[in-house]
Amino acid sequence: MIRLSTKNLSFKYDHIPVLRNVGFEIQESEIVSIVGPNGSGKSTLLKCINKILRPSEGLVTINGKDINSLSQKQLAKLVSYVPQNSFHIFNFTVFDIVLLGRRPHIDWSISNRDIQIVFKVLELIGISHLAGRNFDELSGGEKQKVIIARALCQEPQLLLFDEPTSNLDIKHQLEILGIAINMVKQKSISAVMALHDLNLASMFSDRIIMLKEGSIFTVGSPEIVLTIDNIKSVYEVETILHNESGKKFILPLSPIST
Repeated sequence: MIRLSTKNLSFKYDHIPVLRNVGFEIQESEIVSIVGPNGSGKSTLLKCINKILRPSEGLVTINGKDINSLSQKQLAKLVSYVPQNSFHIFNFTVFDIVLLGRRPHIDWSISNRDIQIVFKVLELIGISHLAGRNFDELSGGEKQKVIIARALCQEPQLLLFDEPTSNLDIKHQLEILGIAINMVKQKSISAVMALHDLNLASMFSDRIIMLKEGSIFTVGSPEIVLTIDNIKSVYEVETILHNESGKKFILPLSPIST
């Protein structure tokens, strides 16, 4: 079980504010998407949660502990991070890359349990047949599955995804998010995803955090957050909404003239 909390979180790049007083909580088995225009702070927020960046103000806690009190190894046992554009990896085999996810748990040598976990995760994600292939030989969708498998091998309680579907076709977008969601539900862990696509956020999220200029504009279920007025205020576009099977789908019409 994990509980992530941010309180009054702010961050600046060279004295330029990027995040302003961001506060929210994530609960066990919850899937939360962070949405907002380019430059609204989505990726920066994930990096602050994972201690890649240090906030200028505020606090990030996991199960009540300030993440600054945790070593990188301790944090890596709790939180796994899948960054954008994470395909620049040495030409290792798929098995070896996924095995790298076990690093926080390995003290002296690789155990039989580490190897078993790798094979189990490869099987769960449906890429066991790729275990001996070189990473550079794979398609974009296959590579993303390998990166997610590596993250899952950390046995985290919280998964952070930064644009996990970027540069993928629609089939692979749905497959990747479907895998992530299934893992969250099967393992009773949580996930926070930075997404550009509002329709994917609507389909796969329990809650959505909508950012505008580094601050939380609104937060809640997709039904509450994804309204015509909210999208107009944050993205400056006119839209129409369609409801299907209890989910909202957004059709953008035109940008608002300024």
